[in-house]
Amino acid sequence: MDSEKRLSNIEKRQLKIFLLAAYGFTFLMGLPLGIAYKLGLDTYPFPNAQMFYPAAGVMLACLITKRRPGGEGTEESAAMPKGFFIFFVVFTALMALCCFVNFALPSGSGMGTAVQSYGIIVGSVLAWIFLLAEGKKRRASYGLCWSGTGRSLLMLLLFVTIYLARSFLSVALGGQLGEYLPYWQTSAPYILMAVLIPNFFLSFAAFFGEEYGWRYYLQPLLQRRFGPVRGTVLLGVVWGLWHLPLDLFFYSPGYALQSIAAHQVTCITLGVFFAFAYMSTGNIWVPVALHFINNNMAVAVSGSAQMSGYAVAWLDVLLSLVLNGAIFLPFLLAGVFRRGPAAAPSREEGSRQAE
Repeated sequence: MDSEKRLSNIEKRQLKIFLLAAYGFTFLMGLPLGIAYKLGLDTYPFPNAQMFYPAAGVMLACLITKRRPGGEGTEESAAMPKGFFIFFVVFTALMALCCFVNFALPSGSGMGTAVQSYGIIVGSVLAWIFLLAEGKKRRASYGLCWSGTGRSLLMLLLFVTIYLARSFLSVALGGQLGEYLPYWQTSAPYILMAVLIPNFFLSFAAFFGEEYGWRYYLQPLLQRRFGPVRGTVLLGVVWGLWHLPLDLFFYSPGYALQSIAAHQVTCITLGVFFAFAYMSTGNIWVPVALHFINNNMAVAVSGSAQMSGYAVAWLDVLLSLVLNGAIFLPFLLAGVFRRGPAAAPSREEGSRQAE
């Protein structure tokens, strides 16, 4: 094995901490999730809280080892945005506690979801305050600065275009285009898309919670170990399996195998584009925004979005594989995947850009 591909002792320790938080705690929370589902309680707080665990895992790893991801050598704690990290970890714990509120209330009250929803808004606003208070140098040192505005905005525009084209193509193939065209002749979809912009700033913490873990931390590690393409695909598999408790007890409990397969298709194919966007820009806020758009555009496109208890047929999985595969997998041929992670702006370069 090439020495550059081996994990250092610090990296091994950080990886263990990350996996315990992102995976261990996720699967542990699957137990009360399953009980809540069996009791007919509101289970919405569980997926909302789960989105925070990956980033909290990265932050705990950095706080405990006092190093940036992969950091060896001299002490780096002085450059760490500790205030933001500690706030986010505490806030994640509060989000997890919201999952248990509904156990103490009458079935159908939905109090846990309501408390958590308002909490995410308040927490996101406070997270911005803590983050901005850290200063550019500390933010840049841990990949938290916005960079490459032109290219970053282009990635967002490209994804929105792809999302809309894919949605209309899917509807057309399903023979439902006639039902959707009248809706797009009203002002509703355009208003809903415009509302997404302020909504992002009021709920970004949940999407940052995933992307800071998957794209900022785990993607470079896996790509260095297995290569840019294989590392990206493996990350998609890991990301998909992370949804397992939700597949069993939230999204489609009656179609668990199909839901698991569907998440593998979605996370691998969508993960390719997210990886492409992050490697091309070196800007973690791009995949954060892409994740937000992907999860929320459905409301604007169709006027409604069902999150749980829906049926998933194997034909749906196959069509998703064909459609998403044809759209996103060709991005693996992009030059950034041939050159590797080093082709994207490094964290040190991001620091210089921020100063």
